[in-house]
Amino acid sequence: MSKTFELLKTDGKARRGVLHTVHGDIQTPVFMNVGTCAAIKGGVSTMDLRELKCQVELSNTYHLHVRPGDKLIKEMGGIHKFFNWDKPVLTDSGGFQVFSLASLRKISEEGVNFQSHVDGRRIFMGPEESMQIQSNLASTIAMAFDECIENPAEYKYVEQSCARTTRWLARCKAEMERLNSLPDTINKHQMLFGINQGSTYDDLRIKHMQEIAELDLDGYAIGGLAVGESTEEMYRIIEVVEPYMPTDKPRYLMGVGTPCNILEAVHRGVDFFDCVMPSRNARHGNLFTWHGKMNVMNEQYAKDPRPFDEGCGCPACKNYSRSYIRHLIKAKEALGMRLAVLHNLYFYNELTEKIREALDGGYFEEFYQKYRNILGERLHD
Repeated sequence: MSKTFELLKTDGKARRGVLHTVHGDIQTPVFMNVGTCAAIKGGVSTMDLRELKCQVELSNTYHLHVRPGDKLIKEMGGIHKFFNWDKPVLTDSGGFQVFSLASLRKISEEGVNFQSHVDGRRIFMGPEESMQIQSNLASTIAMAFDECIENPAEYKYVEQSCARTTRWLARCKAEMERLNSLPDTINKHQMLFGINQGSTYDDLRIKHMQEIAELDLDGYAIGGLAVGESTEEMYRIIEVVEPYMPTDKPRYLMGVGTPCNILEAVHRGVDFFDCVMPSRNARHGNLFTWHGKMNVMNEQYAKDPRPFDEGCGCPACKNYSRSYIRHLIKAKEALGMRLAVLHNLYFYNELTEKIREALDGGYFEEFYQKYRNILGERLHD
């Protein structure tokens, strides 16, 4: 496999790198903006994403398969043409949604039979089907199909699930290689990331990571976290797994998290992140700033003429006041929600940008110590 990831610099366990892809370079650490159905909730377009410093957009295999259909998107030229985006796109495998949204699911060695959460129709998805759907979408990076387990889970079941996920991963790799060789495949350079599972059991996490590392994939993710365990337990699992993750491949912590989570995970050696938190929180008036968290719906902001975060370069902060956006959200005007989402996404993208700058400049530890507590505190002003 060709050299696609360059590790440019380290500071302790923190890593500064670049992933070369067919759709452009990804500077790491990076936060991927989550557009589940090929759009960010809150009325954010791909034109907006460019202004928000987004490097990677993330969409969901399961949701796009259910509607409008991955074959339709292939007919439209792939997801990049479909939603007018020329930078990298990562598609997750659909595994998490199959296990969290679908009802009446039945797991077998072949894959999973389940009912669509939209219309109740029966669907089968296994490693090959997930790869085929993602190939139709023509994303830059495809995630392997795995079994997602709730925490806590019984040791014996987790052990069996990890073994099955490893077998599924080998099938994902073989199917992607087949698909990338076909003449009608839109993206013949699609990358594959494997996913480490093992719940909160150290030995299973390590064993599984060792097994999947042998498959020499384009990148590796830590899955099955932020699903019920404590933050401290999540950090502990990262520390357990990290020494066994290939140093020359990007590392992705799936579905995480708060600004503090991202900073702490970078400090522990993680490169890629995604989470619905910035857009979901924003739609309810919960904003992130460099001075802490704020809820703009609080009465104290009713007559506040300042932006969310003075010095912020997002469209909301450059043009509108806390007072005005608070009014819009209370009045259920879509513009209020949109402006709040724009701010939070800009903040997350700027956070990882400043982390990269700190790593480049050799002052990451100082940056980490300064912001590890501030970012999680409630704003007092």
